[in-house]
Amino acid sequence: MRDILTVTLNPALDISTEVDGVVPGLKLRCDAPRADPGGGGINVSRAIQLLGGQARTFAVLTGATGARMAQILTETGHHLITFSGATETRQSLAVIDRLTGAQYRFMLPGPDWPEDVAPQVVERIEHEAHPGSIVVVSGSLPPGCPAEIISGLVGRLAAKRVETIVDTSGKALHHIAGPDHGTPPTVLRMNQTEADDLAGRPLRSLEETASFASSLVSRGVASIAIVARGPEGSVLATREGRWHSHAADVPVRSKVGAGDSFVGAFTLAFARGMALPDCLSWGVASGSAAVMTEGTALCEPEDFNRLLPLCPAAEI
Repeated sequence: MRDILTVTLNPALDISTEVDGVVPGLKLRCDAPRADPGGGGINVSRAIQLLGGQARTFAVLTGATGARMAQILTETGHHLITFSGATETRQSLAVIDRLTGAQYRFMLPGPDWPEDVAPQVVERIEHEAHPGSIVVVSGSLPPGCPAEIISGLVGRLAAKRVETIVDTSGKALHHIAGPDHGTPPTVLRMNQTEADDLAGRPLRSLEETASFASSLVSRGVASIAIVARGPEGSVLATREGRWHSHAADVPVRSKVGAGDSFVGAFTLAFARGMALPDCLSWGVASGSAAVMTEGTALCEPEDFNRLLPLCPAAEI
């Protein structure tokens, strides 16, 4: 299997709990909290490990929260590579209202990066990436981090014969998909909301989404474009064709980590040299398994193995 390095620029300590009703003005007595190291790339590494693989994990971790996350990741067997150059690592909170089943997610913005941090981070990631590796850049950017950091990193890694899988949002995604995007990543993945935003209109059908994904490939934005449509599953487009895998019909407990579980399973299958339709099925089955778990927990391997036959990929 090929070496995998995940990158998390804006990690968070994910805290989850439950309460008997979310109402204003009262002290809400919550259950004992669960704390998990989070942020896109970290969650991708966790999902890969759950499914029997291993990835090296690069994360910008600072302060007491960062130290706590590093301890958890190290104690759970992750190969952690840290960079400290900003202020305190952020936290996030997910609360389930037991009366309604609704989940409330509070995401803090993260520390401001000084101007000199971004080039140092890019240089360190480039150093850690081996020729032939797959680098997964997943998650949001912290305040003060330039939008072009991911595009620039993709270009430098391509010069080292490193393939990249990118799953980001906001200004970073718009820069990657813009006219001056530079070297395209191997894989660009986004959810439906992000795709609608890029397209400038709602993509109301599976066919519209697949056509949009194909347009990203034809414009040279990425070699492989993936768009997730929630319960409808995900579509994947290359110059050779388009495929769709429908999500399994499962009870939804928490949507936290479903996208990262998809990327983790897809990356693991990709690193093992599996065909792209099979990689897509792995991703969708893992995302389906993730929504069945509580709070910030990710996919469980037993659920993934059971759901995988229910998520075949078909050409569209």
